[in-house]
Amino acid sequence: MKPVLNSNGIFYHCGIVTTSLYFSLFTYPAPPKTKSFLLKIYLQSYTSTFVLLFFEVESIMGYTRVGIALIVLLCFVPSSIVFADGFRNPFHDSAAMGQGNAFRAQADNPSAVYYNPAGMTQLSGIQHSFGVQFINPSTTFRSTTGQKVKNDIGGAVGFPPPGQFFLTANLADTGVGFLEPFTLGFGLLNLFGFANEYPKDGPFAGAITRGQLPLIALKPTIAMKINEFISIGAGADIFTFASFLGEGQSEQQSIALGNIPGTTAGDELELNGKGTTTGMNASLLVTPLRHDNGQPMVNIGFIWRSQAVLPLKGKLLANGAVVANTTTSLRFPESYELALAVWPLRNDEREWKVEVDVDLVRWSSIRNFDVSLSNGITLQNPQQWSDAMTIYAGTEYRLLGTTEHPDWDYAFRIGGNRSESPIPDKNFNPAFADAVVYGFATGVGFFCDGQGQFLWIINCQSAEPGFLSRKGMGIDLMYFGLQFNERRVSGHALPPVNGRYKTITHSGGFTLRIIF
Repeated sequence: MKPVLNSNGIFYHCGIVTTSLYFSLFTYPAPPKTKSFLLKIYLQSYTSTFVLLFFEVESIMGYTRVGIALIVLLCFVPSSIVFADGFRNPFHDSAAMGQGNAFRAQADNPSAVYYNPAGMTQLSGIQHSFGVQFINPSTTFRSTTGQKVKNDIGGAVGFPPPGQFFLTANLADTGVGFLEPFTLGFGLLNLFGFANEYPKDGPFAGAITRGQLPLIALKPTIAMKINEFISIGAGADIFTFASFLGEGQSEQQSIALGNIPGTTAGDELELNGKGTTTGMNASLLVTPLRHDNGQPMVNIGFIWRSQAVLPLKGKLLANGAVVANTTTSLRFPESYELALAVWPLRNDEREWKVEVDVDLVRWSSIRNFDVSLSNGITLQNPQQWSDAMTIYAGTEYRLLGTTEHPDWDYAFRIGGNRSESPIPDKNFNPAFADAVVYGFATGVGFFCDGQGQFLWIINCQSAEPGFLSRKGMGIDLMYFGLQFNERRVSGHALPPVNGRYKTITHSGGFTLRIIF
């Protein structure tokens, strides 16, 4: 029989991999009479930079020997984020977030890879997008004895901030008959996660002082258009670690209480681990009513995401010394999502969409966060989570060109959501101080084609035809605020965790989109 201990404050949690965008403008020598820029997109880690895509774009102002390159660097480093509904990450695309994330039935930009892969069949040609969100999460805790602490994110916003990359390719233009119904997609993002930090001398330092999990999600997807009314989609969710992301492993830090053999009260503990797992998703998009121009007037979306169990192998450290090797697992729950979008107005000049989405997550599948040590001890951490529902509602109004700016489309968005908390008081974790949360969002979008110029320097549409000639460019901006109900925790296994938690999160961000 293995010895069993209650971890009494050693929690094993999920964290977040975050991405950020950095921009650098520079000049370089070019052959005489050259009138071109190179837009270079890089994926940068701590130690290396990878060139992803090269896009030739026209120069401006008649410069002949000077070109300008916009470098986009995606750095995957943990930052401090607070989420709702367990530890799910709600930040995936600015156009969707501007509508309170009510986007699963609309799904008409590259983020359909996440929101509803079946919606990728609505996208023409090759499209890609990348975005970043700047987030200010603030949690204030007041203990039952009156002690007050706040989380620390090291500045006004968590840095580097989270981000994502999506790419879709519609095969209808390949000329190969059996491929024409299909659209391929790929996403690089974080679907679950949290990271947070509290003082080492704080009231619940025995539970957590710092937690992070630099876990990336890779989403290869495929969609098929069955007919004018029905499209289906499927994909994989590959969760893994990479050596160039943070420490390349999960880390949970706390102050020892002295109840684990090999540790002494006051030791700085670290529990780490890494692994890889895969989940699946399937989706449906039904369009029962279309406009005369072929655009949807009503869309119904459904998405199923499977459960995924992430095995984690690592070590338990005390003041940097190895106490034991560890094994555990982290369970990502199954979810069901249903969405309805209606366009009361849709013509060649204006579009108005209203959407409501409902999302049910089976958090009740999480039974424990037990950790097995190589010395035969099991750190027990039973969980009694419950299923949780989130309701999203949002609207978007688009102006499709104006007399003054015929090459520009404008979008105005607003929305909100309500999420339940699946975590009972006895399993409450200060690292993600979850509670019933209400979200409010608003945003705008700008998209140009024809003779329009993006940021006043790049022609939105390429002059020369070709496989990767641009058809348009756009940018979406958003604000997303999350107001958590005050959480009064009592009856926790670790009494210092009991008390009142007040959390509010402000975020703003952008997503850049290009169509080829």
